Amino acid sequence: MAIITISRGSYSRGKEIAEKVAAELGYHCISRDLLLEVSKDYNIPEVKLVHAIHDAPGMLARLGRKEEKYIAFIKAALLEHLKEDNIVYHGLAGHFFVKHVPHTLKVRVLSDMEDRVRLEAERRGIDEEEARRILEKDDKERQKWSQSLYGIDTADPILYDLVVHIKQITVEDAVDTICELVSKEQFKTTPASQRQIEDLALSAAIQKAMIDIGPDITVCVDNNIAYIETEAAIGAEESLVEEIRQVAGTFEGISDVKIECHPIVPLSE
Repeated sequence: MAIITISRGSYSRGKEIAEKVAAELGYHCISRDLLLEVSKDYNIPEVKLVHAIHDAPGMLARLGRKEEKYIAFIKAALLEHLKEDNIVYHGLAGHFFVKHVPHTLKVRVLSDMEDRVRLEAERRGIDEEEARRILEKDDKERQKWSQSLYGIDTADPILYDLVVHIKQITVEDAVDTICELVSKEQFKTTPASQRQIEDLALSAAIQKAMIDIGPDITVCVDNNIAYIETEAAIGAEESLVEEIRQVAGTFEGISDVKIECHPIVPLSE
């Protein structure tokens, strides 16, 4: 029992590999269906969710806090799925959310640009020059997005347990390798690692609930205790702390809420 995250670019064969690995292992495979789930649950048009997780930081800054909310919703939904175990997730950001969970095999799938260009051109019915422009723009935006939100470059191999280049290594080779690796002892779920991902899922759920209270609230759950940090204008700390405590205390599994509220000191004129 484990989690597999597959990071990929457009037309890198990552989706195909993820689906075949899931079928081979009997795991549940998720990606775009996660967006559909969030769209339905929160009545958010799917196109807005797509923009929230793919647009470069400049676009997010122009669109405002709604996109931060969308990302919080997606993160909470993804972690809720991942805590159930036996999951293959392919798409953007999954490996960021579970990077310290031991029973997660994090895979990066690469493919030659020429192969990607050919597939993009065929799918869209465009020439290869235009297809290359689209792919290069998409790659840059994904890189900027992850750098802006997490300070991480998705192309950095140190983020992954396995990097696969699809060329001489075939899709079938990649599937076999991933299935063999995930069966290793170090990727098996333990009570401690399961507790870890359940804490992450609960942290994300509480964080999502805090979005409308304030933009600068961080949540970390550890051993059934919610540790929350925020800031407030002088004189507003008590009411904010009480509101946060009431919301966080409604979550099942939380035995205590510890809040650290830093005063915002106005700049002297």
